[in-house]
Amino acid sequence: MGEACKRFSHIFRRPRGLYICPRDRGRIRAILRNWPAAAEVAVIVVTDGERILGLGDLGANGMGIPIGKLSLYTACAGVDPGRTLPVMLDVGTENAEFREDPLYVGLPQRRLRGAEYDALVDEFVTAVAEVFPAAVLQFEDFATENAITLLSRYRDRTCTFNDDIQGTAAVALAGLYASTRITGRPLHEQRLVFLGAGSAATGIADLVARAMVEEGLAPVAARARIALVDSKGLVTRDRTGLAAHKLPYALEAAPQHDLLTSVRALRPTTLVGVSAVPHTFTEPVLRAMAAENERPVVFALSNPTSRAECTAEEAYRWTDGRAIFASGSPFAPVTLDGRSWVPRQGNNAYIFPGLGLGVTLVQARRVTESMFAAAARRLAELATDADLAQGSLYPPLDRIMEVSAEVAVAVAEVAYGEGLAALPRPGDLPAFVRANRYDPRYPLYT
Repeated sequence: MGEACKRFSHIFRRPRGLYICPRDRGRIRAILRNWPAAAEVAVIVVTDGERILGLGDLGANGMGIPIGKLSLYTACAGVDPGRTLPVMLDVGTENAEFREDPLYVGLPQRRLRGAEYDALVDEFVTAVAEVFPAAVLQFEDFATENAITLLSRYRDRTCTFNDDIQGTAAVALAGLYASTRITGRPLHEQRLVFLGAGSAATGIADLVARAMVEEGLAPVAARARIALVDSKGLVTRDRTGLAAHKLPYALEAAPQHDLLTSVRALRPTTLVGVSAVPHTFTEPVLRAMAAENERPVVFALSNPTSRAECTAEEAYRWTDGRAIFASGSPFAPVTLDGRSWVPRQGNNAYIFPGLGLGVTLVQARRVTESMFAAAARRLAELATDADLAQGSLYPPLDRIMEVSAEVAVAVAEVAYGEGLAALPRPGDLPAFVRANRYDPRYPLYT
C-alpha cells in the first residue's frame, strides 16, 4: 500500500472516487450528489494525504489509502463495493517533488491551512451528513493535529470515526487483552511505555486507560500506568509547551532523554512503538525489557515494514525468545535455536471493516468508544489457545470474514444498548449480520 501510494500518479489508470479541492467551496453537496447510486452509499473513507502511513505528506497520491481501505471493507467484512465511496480532499502538498512532477494528479500547490482548511472540511462533513445520511464517515491518515481536532469536532455531530486513532487503538487493545492470557497479569496491572506521542499513541492510551478503569482503577491511576516518549524524551509535567493531547499522560517523574533510560527508569511490562522511526527498539532497549519481565510485551506497530521499530526476529532474539510480539507490518514466521514463532500483524483490518459493517447494518447514528472497546474484547476472544501457543495474538487472516462478522455483532449490540440504532433489533442479530453481507468471491462454474 505504501509503495502504491508513493507511485500513485505514475501508475494511475482510471479515476476511482471523488476529489474535492478548495475551488469546490460552495458546491460540495452538488458534487456528492453526482456520485452514481448516491442514495446507496454506506461507507465513506476520506483523507487529505498529509500523513500517509509512516511516509508523510503524499498529497493526492494518498488516494490509494481510501481506495485500499474500502477494498478491505469488501474483502474482509462483505460490504458491497457499490456502497462505498473513496474521497480525497486535495488541499495541496508540502512535498516539492510531487509539486514539480508533471504526472502528479493533485493540485501542485502548498497545503491549504487555517480557517480556509477548516471551512472546506466543515462544508464536506456537513454535506456528507445531508447527502448520505445513513453512511459512516471514516477519517484516514490526517496529520496528528488535524486528526485529533476533527475527531473532537465531529464525533458527536455525525456518524464518524478516525481509524488511525480509534481503529489502531482497538486492535492494539485486543492484542493487549490477548497477551494477558499468556502473562497471567490483568490489563490494569500492566505498565506501558509508548515510543511516539502522536494521535495513534494517545488514541491507544485513551482506550487502554478506559479499559483499565472498567477493571476497577481510578482514571488518574490508569493514566499513571501509561507513559509517552517523544523526540525529546519522556513526556513529563515539568516540560513546557506540551501539546494538549500529551498532557493527560505527562508524568510526575524525573526527565529521561531517550527510550532506553525511560525503560530502565519506568520498568514497563509493555513497549508500544507508534513512532514511524525504524530500528528504535534496539538490542539494549529490548534486553532491558527482558531483564524486568519474564514475558515482555513488544508491539512494533509502525508501518510500512521499512518503518517498523524492530523486526520480529530482533524482538525474539534480543529477549531470548520470551517476547510477546505483534507488529503493524507483516513479518514471516521466525525460528531460532530450534524454537518457532508465528507473529501476526496487529492490522486495523481486524477492526474497521467489521465495525463499519455493524454500524451501517443497524444504521447507528454515532460511533462511540464503547463500540471500539467491545470490538477489541471480541477480537481478543477470537485468538485461540493454539494461536497464543505459537506467539500469535490475533486469529489468522484467513478467518477475517468470520472475525469481522463477530466484531460487527459486538458493535451492533453496543448500538442497541446505547439507543443509537435506527433499525429495530432483529430477533437473531448474528444471523442478520451474516445474511446481509456481500460475497466478494467469484462464483465457480463447472
